[in-house]
Amino acid sequence: MRHLRHWIHGCWIALGFLFAGYACAAEVVKVGGAYFPPYVIKSNSLESSGLLPQLLESLNRAQGDYQFTMVPTAIVRRFDDLQRGRIDMAIFENPDWGWQGIDAAAVDMGLEDAELFVARDEELRGQEYFDQLEGKRLALYRGYHYGFAQFNSDPDFLTRTFNANLGHSHDSNLLMVVRGRADIALVTRSNLYDFIKRNREHARQLLISERVDQVYRHHAMIRGGAPISPERFAALLDKLRADGELQRIFSPYRIEVKAVVAGSSIATDAED
Repeated sequence: MRHLRHWIHGCWIALGFLFAGYACAAEVVKVGGAYFPPYVIKSNSLESSGLLPQLLESLNRAQGDYQFTMVPTAIVRRFDDLQRGRIDMAIFENPDWGWQGIDAAAVDMGLEDAELFVARDEELRGQEYFDQLEGKRLALYRGYHYGFAQFNSDPDFLTRTFNANLGHSHDSNLLMVVRGRADIALVTRSNLYDFIKRNREHARQLLISERVDQVYRHHAMIRGGAPISPERFAALLDKLRADGELQRIFSPYRIEVKAVVAGSSIATDAED
């Protein structure tokens, strides 16, 4: 009996070493989390929320070679953080948003969002209201790149050229429109419909444009020398897409899950 107990004890120790070794073998991949609802609502390590944390949880459940973890950053700081190696990956990006010249590979995530114009719904006001931006007060998100401004995110340029008020919250920008403090807000479609769900009393006060400023084909920007290769990350996304995980996470926010053509999802900076 004593030998049996010793044998069982030894087995538990061996299993402990096995799982410890397995845990140590998982390479940590640091993913930048910049506040931008609904993608990132809270980005601190103790209390995180948004679509990015959900995606990272699914990635971690799907395999054991990598441990994806979110590291807080800021929209205006994420380029530097990637270049310095503070983060390995910036996600929900577009290669045209200032990534040129940075040693990073772009992985097409097969996720599409859009930027819409939103005004206050008033009598006799229709879609033609969005045809001309000149002379209107715009509520924009600071640090963001807009198609109508040729993706120039410089605050002085936007303020001077488009009479823009630059804030740090889509909710605040929409409320400025509702209260008549701005004529038009540009809002990410996913955030707009999340706002409407949370603020039903404002839904009928908003006129949403059929005009689209830009369609976001989301990419992950992976720095050179990151623990995970672009090819491996693309393969993990393909698995989540096939398993229905991407649809489960993103479709409630009107983010479209698209197919990615095999072999075409990765581009280096030199190819952009």
